Amino acid sequence: MGSFINAIPGAIGQGLIWGIMAIGVYITFRVLDFADLTVDGTLATGGATLVTAMMNGVNVYVALVIAFAAGCLAGLVTGLLNTAFGIPPILAGILTQLALYSINLRILGKANQPVSSYKYHLICTMSELNKALLVATAFVLVIIAILYWFFGTEVGHAIRATGTNMNMARANGININSSKILALVISNGLVALAGGLLAQYQGYSDINMGRGAIVIGLAAVIIGEVLFGKIFKNFALKLLSVAIGGIIYYVVMQFVISLGLNTDDLKLLTAAVVAVFLGIPYIKSRYAETHVKVKEVK
Repeated sequence: MGSFINAIPGAIGQGLIWGIMAIGVYITFRVLDFADLTVDGTLATGGATLVTAMMNGVNVYVALVIAFAAGCLAGLVTGLLNTAFGIPPILAGILTQLALYSINLRILGKANQPVSSYKYHLICTMSELNKALLVATAFVLVIIAILYWFFGTEVGHAIRATGTNMNMARANGININSSKILALVISNGLVALAGGLLAQYQGYSDINMGRGAIVIGLAAVIIGEVLFGKIFKNFALKLLSVAIGGIIYYVVMQFVISLGLNTDDLKLLTAAVVAVFLGIPYIKSRYAETHVKVKEVK
């Protein structure tokens, strides 16, 4: 138990970073209603871009902007594949994700590239955990504030309308293709930004660091919705619940590991957690319907 308590700050730091990634997933999964699998590749793109940029003398802040831009470009490709070529959302995301594997390998030059805090100026690293927690928290809050403002604008409302009812949005003169592309660009930009922060936090960028990212992102989204859905009604608070979901996920994972679970089984546990939390709302609704029918019979 002592080792678990000591590991909590590190788990919170990692959860905050993945919370940013989960906010990106939330934009496509909940706001746009678009099943985007690009994120598994985009997270690694953000990490690879940041590390390579810093190795070439780029300032860490500029490197994060470049990582964000690289993610936006990946989202643009997925959006164009879907809107311009009529490829279904899932396949469009898979195609971009597949292409990103080779692109990320070219960016890094090899499968794994370290970025040491002793050699480079990093703003979010485990070697300075207190600073990393402050930086990650600041990023989460600023991102939520910007997104809250953006989705309150006319363009933001158009994206939300597209996700709510595409046919109705089209009938009201909204360019649904532009809305889809913009949402995918923002979403994947945030995921890549999280990848840049994660590469700093763990001290390296790896070609496979994004594998299974969509499942972790969904886990954070679902956990946040199940635990805070009835409390947090405001859009900004919903985004905050997603970030908190990321923290809860990593704290739970750390607790399970402290109990002696084989780390090779973490992906299996993640899938199980997502399945359970996805199923809870459905089971509750079925139970409520059955309860009502029983009352009517009586």
